[in-house]
Amino acid sequence: MSEFAEAFFNIEIAVAALPILWMGLQQTLLLSALVVPLGLGAGFGFALLSTRREPWLRWPLVVLIDIFRAIPPLVLLILLYAGLPFAGLDLGAWGAVSIAFMLNTGAYYAEILRAGIEAVPAGQREAGRALGLRPWQIWLFIVLPQAVRNVLPDLVGNTLEVVKLTSVASVVAMPELLFQARQAQSITFNATPIVVAAMAYFVLLWPFVRLLSRLENRQLAGRR
Repeated sequence: MSEFAEAFFNIEIAVAALPILWMGLQQTLLLSALVVPLGLGAGFGFALLSTRREPWLRWPLVVLIDIFRAIPPLVLLILLYAGLPFAGLDLGAWGAVSIAFMLNTGAYYAEILRAGIEAVPAGQREAGRALGLRPWQIWLFIVLPQAVRNVLPDLVGNTLEVVKLTSVASVVAMPELLFQARQAQSITFNATPIVVAAMAYFVLLWPFVRLLSRLENRQLAGRR
């Protein structure tokens, strides 16, 4: 038992690793602050275009969304980071991570938002037109608020997955939390830095997990 504690819960190693883990946590927060808005923005754009009536516009976009949902984000990231340089285009770690996560998470956000948009009754749009609102005003003030409310738990849940997905960036040597924890582990030959990183993820995401549960319970209560 003492060997287990020494290998996973070594206080001295945890304290010594805190500075490098703190640097990694800052990078994780910065990366999350970048990729979540990028994914949401791409998702909104994809969702709006995929609900258009023109088949020539809608169907190619639906295919692209399916492709980016089907390709594992790690494969997409490595393709952009290690594959594009062979074509003379080097995006760097930040560029590859940003684009890969935007395409992958944007596809999931798009499907969530598309479902929310299609759940808004057509009569709401007709009422907006009867009031003399312009098409963009109908979308902005009538359709989108109701669509977001319809799928808010799914949006929060997907955002949680996006933040957890940032740990994948460690494979391209981006110094986020997991990468720094693995660096500390390789130096100390001890798993304690990984445990501390896991605890940091828990502290960071647990409030959002509780928020998600509350939203889901409220939504279920509203359907009864």
